[in-house]
Amino acid sequence: MELNANSPIPLYIQLKELLVRQIRRGELHPHDRLPSERELSEQYGISRMTVRQALQLLVKEGVLYTAAGKGTYVSEVLFEQDHALTGFSEQMQRANLRASSRVLEATVIPAAPYVAGKLEVPPHSGVILLKRLRLANEKPIAIETAYLSQNLCPDLLKHDFSQVSLYAVLREEYGLVPTSALQVVEAALANVEEARLLELHPPAAVLRMERVTRNVQDVVLEYVESVYRGDRYKFYAHLRA
Repeated sequence: MELNANSPIPLYIQLKELLVRQIRRGELHPHDRLPSERELSEQYGISRMTVRQALQLLVKEGVLYTAAGKGTYVSEVLFEQDHALTGFSEQMQRANLRASSRVLEATVIPAAPYVAGKLEVPPHSGVILLKRLRLANEKPIAIETAYLSQNLCPDLLKHDFSQVSLYAVLREEYGLVPTSALQVVEAALANVEEARLLELHPPAAVLRMERVTRNVQDVVLEYVESVYRGDRYKFYAHLRA
């Protein structure tokens, strides 16, 4: 594919977008070494300075990384979440990534006061706890702990949630469809267990999220606490005046 010198889009942006497309199509894989600046310059008929601008921008965005004296490489998959209200499996499908999960804990517990408040149920009432390690293309990206009222979905834990989507089961078996959510995101450092599960080397940055999801009747369906790898996750939102 050639770059268009007559386009109003700067050449370094064209090259940046071309490389991103190659990564998304699987033509370039995580940890693949890119051609040198000179090779890219000759391949696309542009200056080395233009190539350098494109590569520096991709490094800044986390798409590429550099190794001193060795070159520029493709980073691990960067997962992006927009404002759409979907489950992890659906998000991965939209991103053309292979989703999988490892169930870390699945049980019924009495609701602690904080969780009860989030779920809007009486303290000490039965709550389903489902804790999973979430993976994208076999790489750990998040630890997700979901709490649901046992009264809403009493037989939920008969399902193997390493194989099926929680949102799909809620929708198909219980008629519970999420329609809105309030989500809070904050930056933090991973603790020892989180670093081990997410394959991080402390100190390592993570994003902590809390989300309360409701249906059209304004009933709370779930309260979720998630920890995402800071180097593989990007959250973005559309803001309007």
